[in-house]
Amino acid sequence: MTAWEIKGWCPGALRPMQSGDGLVTRIRPPLGRLTPQQAQAIAKAAKTHGNGIIDLSARANLQLRGVTETSHPRLIDDLRAQCLIDPDIETESLRNLIVTPFRDAETSALAATLTAALAKMPKLPGKFGFALDTGPCLVLTQASADIRVERTADGRLILRPEGHPLGQPVTDLAQDVSALAEWFVAHGGISNGRGRMAALIAKGHIPPNCTLAPAQPLPTPLPGLHPAGALIALAFGQMRAETLHALAALNHEIRPTPWRMLLLVGATTLPTIPGLITDPADAILRITACTGAPACPQALGDTRQLARHLAPHLAATQTLHLSGCPKGCAHPSAAATTLTATGAGYDLIRNGTASDTPSLRGLTPQAILDHLKAPNAPHL
Repeated sequence: MTAWEIKGWCPGALRPMQSGDGLVTRIRPPLGRLTPQQAQAIAKAAKTHGNGIIDLSARANLQLRGVTETSHPRLIDDLRAQCLIDPDIETESLRNLIVTPFRDAETSALAATLTAALAKMPKLPGKFGFALDTGPCLVLTQASADIRVERTADGRLILRPEGHPLGQPVTDLAQDVSALAEWFVAHGGISNGRGRMAALIAKGHIPPNCTLAPAQPLPTPLPGLHPAGALIALAFGQMRAETLHALAALNHEIRPTPWRMLLLVGATTLPTIPGLITDPADAILRITACTGAPACPQALGDTRQLARHLAPHLAATQTLHLSGCPKGCAHPSAAATTLTATGAGYDLIRNGTASDTPSLRGLTPQAILDHLKAPNAPHL
């Protein structure tokens, strides 16, 4: 029996998930954006009904931590007053959409069309998601999604199933997305309530008319000023409610991103609010770390305190994934270097996921740090 459990679904606002510090309540911003008023309301709700900690998820959502069974109904009432709550759990679970933060009016219109279409989808697995990546350039290719709306190099819209390099031409976005979701279901994409598009594609099932290549994607954007505004990061994608309140007071639309950063739309200067990361060279940005113990009941060790100790000792190009258990929630795909807590130290995995076979076992935090500080030490 493993010490960890795969839930197979993501928390929502109406369906929160129990964690070590209370209920995790996920807010999925409508059309991928928040008004300053909505952001201020979320900050207030995080303090009033939770423990004041807000996480940015890899699906461009916000998660309030420390909510209780008693405070949850009042939290929902406050969020519903800001139009941040879906009518029911089923609608909420289907609205699993990431929208590029770098967008024009057409992308905003497409987001509204796609959001309306999602409410009419067939029943899909809890982690099945959609990405709308139709801005000036592709930036969401590393974000988790199963059906992607992208552009070709000459600007045509395509619908690309995750796991396949080519996509279908889009004629009617709502109908085409629904048809591809129905194709996924009809071809056995769901097993025991779970399933992902890439796994179905890997079995040799290919949707029809996948003939068009998407444009070349850009690397993950870094913190700093961009044509669309100021992109700011937070250590491990976590902030206090006071930080979000201060950001909302700057009076910019806020767009959460799957890179656990926030885009302040139209900002022409970088904010100087404590806790923000605006330097793209900050070493903490090269470490991915889940919540870890004790906030996550499945975690077998600390992650983020260790990450802060290790960050100053990373080589300039080195990246690191720290996972509290073999699930690897913060970075499910393979990483160059992963440290997985086991309860008896940390296992080191090279070029793999948190659950892969380690090359070293049972490392103590001090042993990891000593290795990094040793003269001419190779990368972990």
